[in-house]
Amino acid sequence: MRKIFFAILFVLVSNLSFSQSDQSLIENCIQNYIEGTSYNKPESISKAFYSEADLFLSHKEKPLWIVPISEYVTWFQKGKNGEFNGRIGRIISIEYYNDIAVAKAEILIPERKQEFMDMFLLKKIQGEWKIISKSASSKPSNKMGERILFIVSNAHYYGNSKISTGNSFAEIVNAYDTFVNSGYTVDFVSPNGGDIPLAYINTSDDMQKKYLYNPDFIYAIKYTLSPKEVDYKNYKAVHYIGGGSAMYDVPENLDIQRLSMQVYEENNGIVSSVCHGTAGIVNLKTKNGKFLVEGKKISGYPDSFEKQDGEYFKHFPFLIQKTIEERGGDFKFSKRNESYVEQDGRIITGQNFQSSNGVALKIIELIEKNK
Repeated sequence: MRKIFFAILFVLVSNLSFSQSDQSLIENCIQNYIEGTSYNKPESISKAFYSEADLFLSHKEKPLWIVPISEYVTWFQKGKNGEFNGRIGRIISIEYYNDIAVAKAEILIPERKQEFMDMFLLKKIQGEWKIISKSASSKPSNKMGERILFIVSNAHYYGNSKISTGNSFAEIVNAYDTFVNSGYTVDFVSPNGGDIPLAYINTSDDMQKKYLYNPDFIYAIKYTLSPKEVDYKNYKAVHYIGGGSAMYDVPENLDIQRLSMQVYEENNGIVSSVCHGTAGIVNLKTKNGKFLVEGKKISGYPDSFEKQDGEYFKHFPFLIQKTIEERGGDFKFSKRNESYVEQDGRIITGQNFQSSNGVALKIIELIEKNK
């Protein structure tokens, strides 16, 4: 029986490894395309495509313009190899089945105020993923390529209890929608990377419903980045999302603390939070060893608003307001269920999910002011 058990376990682990590695290999393939076309690297483009692949493109004089990959590669031989040419690319989604896959990538050219959406068909050929065809379309866009990093939690429960919790879906989508409509790109990072739990989903709310059924958005929160995958230099601001999950994993994560303070101190960027997301900033310290919140006006979900006789509350690792005040912060809040936003320098915080849009607008205002 033990031999049978370990044989089954080996198969399960092997299948899991296969799945994880294929996802990664497909990402690498598309990243070769993105890097090659953004930095004039024909060799990287060739590496991404099958040698006989075709591109199906638009042309003002043709109903369909079919370009062989051998010709497409030559377009990127004109610029200096390795020099950035203004194209900003990122993977939007990947879906695969056995040895075939479909994927999408967004390509921005801010100088032209243009956005391309590339659609790929891939196949695993002799153990290697290759793009076998690509089609693309474009439209005018206000997207600038400037990025905001949302910080979310992988915690499914309140501490060691079995009481379920999650990241506030309302707080995510209300801020996300504000940023993307203003031309910003939003990325997600969590302590472990990968999928995150969601809470407080209301499908009667038009905004939430729009994003719940948006496959590209759901892909982004299913495959959140891990801290090691994030380059802080890319971000204008970090934004801590609330929900009960925010009390766990994120506040004590040293890698996320480092990323946030690099954005704040080295990028001259913004640290922001909303509701229980403010738990994520209580441990942040500046280079001189002081708590970031010291001497600052900070908002978040007040301790007095918690259901202090509730079972979930017994599992809180600390209290947000009390900890902010112990560390020299001036905690501010207003009435329940009202939007309330505090800005103190480059720290912007909100009281509750109703404040999410207001916090995002303040972040955008400050970024635009400092350009």
